[in-house]
Amino acid sequence: MDKKILYVSDLDGTLLRSNQITSEYTNEIINKITEQGTLFSYATARSIHTARIVTGGLKAKIPLITYNGVFIMDNQSAEILDASYFDNHIYDLLDDLFSHDIYPTVYSIIDGKERFSNIPEKSSKGTLDFAASRNDFRKRMVHTEEDLIAGNLFYITCIDDADKLLPHYKKYREQYHCVYQKDIYSGEQWLEIMPKNATKASAVNRLKKMLNCDYVIAFGDGVNDIEMFKVADEAYAVENAAPELKAFATDVIEGNNQDGVAKWLEAHCQKAAIHS
Repeated sequence: MDKKILYVSDLDGTLLRSNQITSEYTNEIINKITEQGTLFSYATARSIHTARIVTGGLKAKIPLITYNGVFIMDNQSAEILDASYFDNHIYDLLDDLFSHDIYPTVYSIIDGKERFSNIPEKSSKGTLDFAASRNDFRKRMVHTEEDLIAGNLFYITCIDDADKLLPHYKKYREQYHCVYQKDIYSGEQWLEIMPKNATKASAVNRLKKMLNCDYVIAFGDGVNDIEMFKVADEAYAVENAAPELKAFATDVIEGNNQDGVAKWLEAHCQKAAIHS
């Protein structure tokens, strides 16, 4: 029996060109092969809202992995197909942050809608700058800690001085999925905190099970794609990928600005058929 294959690509630096959009060619190929039955998804740290902006011509009915694996969502309806939320222990972590004068951006589902919340009077300049750069319906400015942590919480972003954030990264990195890094655009220090099982790799495995697939082929460019490559049966790094990722790749394909993923998919999936 032929393998039932799930194809998963990273977004920024892999499926997107350097101008941060998918090309018309990439959109055309993915729309076409998914209509023919190919099971394709992309995995991104972005929300579905910001991902849709940069993949505007990608209209296929496909599942998307967003927020680094927190959600699996339908590309067309934005329905949440699978989710990883924090349990009640997250309130202890938040109290710890508040006690050290760290007031993060808190992402949650409130009344069925995705929101991100800040307390402007207590937030760092980096947090306020970030909030100001996001002009969409999800933004929610509040004035109390109680309102900040309302809803079903799924993602926390702290932007502050490194000496304030590093101790919390070290304290919680085993309990949660934590990413501690400088933002490539602002240079600000970020600490992102997600549920422990909210990773691209875990989301790929959950999606694989959801779709009854028995084989995964992944594409990526960054060090943060290594775990996804490890759970894939085949993994292809784009030419512009980090050397560390290439060490885990089955092969290296053309770069993101040459539509390497779409070219590979066109060559291998044009006549795809799904066998249950």
